[in-house]
Amino acid sequence: MLKPILTDLLNIIYPNLCVTCGEILMRGEQCLCLSCLYNVPKTNYHLQRDNPLEERFWGKIPIFRGTAFFFFNKGSAFQKLLHDLKYKNNKKLGYVLGKYAGADLLNCPDFSTVDTIVPVPLHPKRFRQRGYNQSEWIGKGLSEMMNKPQNTENLIRIKENVSQTQKSVYERYENTEGIFALNDEKLFEGQHILLIDDVLTTGSTLEACVQALLKTENIKISIFTLAVA
Repeated sequence: MLKPILTDLLNIIYPNLCVTCGEILMRGEQCLCLSCLYNVPKTNYHLQRDNPLEERFWGKIPIFRGTAFFFFNKGSAFQKLLHDLKYKNNKKLGYVLGKYAGADLLNCPDFSTVDTIVPVPLHPKRFRQRGYNQSEWIGKGLSEMMNKPQNTENLIRIKENVSQTQKSVYERYENTEGIFALNDEKLFEGQHILLIDDVLTTGSTLEACVQALLKTENIKISIFTLAVA
């Protein structure tokens, strides 16, 4: 009984605020208030085979399924979710959103066959600068909700690529080619891998990851991103 009272007192002094609207969170709410959570522009692509996200990879890489949790629109209130996750050290936000997304994926038989969750890795130098991998924190939430293990050791980034922000689609492809590798090409053999990233723009980073994963025989790969542009 004492703990909830202390928590309420702390919230008065140091209120927990909704990441999107800035309102004070009520007890039980995490990162997002219930109103903003209800209004997240979900894609629901997990319920639709051959959806627009999957179409982006047709003729490029073989994937089993692909989905994203919500639509990313510049200027929307939900743009702040990605900004806080990636640049404001809000690791917990990735974990919480991963749990929400994982709850949705549990309702899809295609994703229930996933064996291992694999986040897109950061180069060690970038990891030291940021202090964490945002995709790994999304994966923590997915892993807990879906009851699937996350592997952060086998898929590695072996080259540091420069920022992709101002690059064309082809330049992004060139910038990511050959930058990922597997420590053990047999570890994922026979498995269904869920490859995860924070946002899908051109897909060049995910394509490079899949090319590395395909060094493993008898592997099935699906893709999840928190947002899709």
